[in-house]
Amino acid sequence: MKKLFILVAILIGLPAFAGSRNIDITKVGARESNKDNAAVIQKAIDKVSSLGGGTVVVPAGKFVTGPLELKSGVELHLEMGATLLGYPDTTAYRKAHIVADGKKSKDSGLIFAYQQENIAVTGLGTIDGQGGHVAFKTKVDPGNRPMIFLFRDCKNIVVKDVTLQNSAHWTQLYTKCQGVRVSGIKVYSHCNYNNDGIDIESSDVVVTNCMFDCEDDAICLKALPEKLCENITVSNCVTATNCNAIKLGTASVGGWKNVSISNITVRRASEDNFRRWQTKLQGITAPVTVISGIAIEVVDGGIAENINVSNVAMTDVQTPIFIRMARRHKSSRPGGSHMRGITISNVTAVSESMMSCSITGVPGLYPENIYLSNIDITAPGGGTAEDGLREVPEAEKSYPENRKLGQILPAGGLYIRHVNNVYIDNMRFHFRKPDARPLIITDDCKNIVVDGEKIVE
Repeated sequence: MKKLFILVAILIGLPAFAGSRNIDITKVGARESNKDNAAVIQKAIDKVSSLGGGTVVVPAGKFVTGPLELKSGVELHLEMGATLLGYPDTTAYRKAHIVADGKKSKDSGLIFAYQQENIAVTGLGTIDGQGGHVAFKTKVDPGNRPMIFLFRDCKNIVVKDVTLQNSAHWTQLYTKCQGVRVSGIKVYSHCNYNNDGIDIESSDVVVTNCMFDCEDDAICLKALPEKLCENITVSNCVTATNCNAIKLGTASVGGWKNVSISNITVRRASEDNFRRWQTKLQGITAPVTVISGIAIEVVDGGIAENINVSNVAMTDVQTPIFIRMARRHKSSRPGGSHMRGITISNVTAVSESMMSCSITGVPGLYPENIYLSNIDITAPGGGTAEDGLREVPEAEKSYPENRKLGQILPAGGLYIRHVNNVYIDNMRFHFRKPDARPLIITDDCKNIVVDGEKIVE
């Protein structure tokens, strides 16, 4: 058994590309200047792919490039000290909108691929999207703002060790892909709206040993209508964000199945250029905060099944745990929408708001089989008896974030409504100020068990 394990580990560690052809971009005409090197770099990628695979090398230096289409069998390798700078002109990215099934995607990428396999981006260098440039300063049309990576319908992708910074939109999106390995990367992106750290709507994905410091959601799983986002493992990562740290949603037409997220550190972002929650919301007790540490949201008719989140240490969060099921969009799935088999364990959190943890559905749409264990939360407290009587809106069609249920919840620790079969073991709350709100409130629930005692039949 031990020998078998070693063999498997070696196979997983192998690069996802083949061949031995190497091309240094400076040997084929790339130069350090303000001019766009995309043509010569693309030529090198095409040549390496046509010869059966190999490596396109970016040596130390700063090289401006427009969008690059990564091809099968090619590893784009950035040596230490190498930087690729995204060309700051939206017209250059018109060819980087993937056309699939006769439709042109609204999204574009600095490095993109469609229906390719065995592709990789590696090395200790940096890819800087220059997303803060005036050319990309538009909030209303994010399609004119390229991501750094956009991979669609690809198989066997490796992204390893690189630094990704200053994206104009989401930093990286893996959509409809199979077999994605992301490890050891660093993301720093606070220069524009929608600066997510990583967005995944694919299957058979492993993300390990990464650092995300970003304006928008850090680790975000989305769900396309055609295919489940499933068999996902995320571990040993550090997240820093002004939005949600670990998020399944908001897009949830399809759903998620077999997801394991573990050993995650959550903290406030290094910059806050857009959100400023303390100036906009009531009861926020720190100037820079994360919206939710763990957010699981099924609001578009999809499913969430067999989701396991464990070993998470949070500080600077508004709401440590936010589980939400609603009807923003009507379900198109046979059998309808469901959320079941959610396990969250071994969590420590320091909260900076009165938007407590919550598990909520809506009438007729009930999350079920939710397991919470070994959770320790420190909150600011300060809730009054009147706060404990607050009405909580159903908000069935609202965007699913904590504040949509009210900026002060009536429960000091955990609010549960329209939920069946919740099992809580060793969940503890501490308050920096006295809090007169009930610790746990349930409404329209069945079978709620706390430390072995059934509090709701």
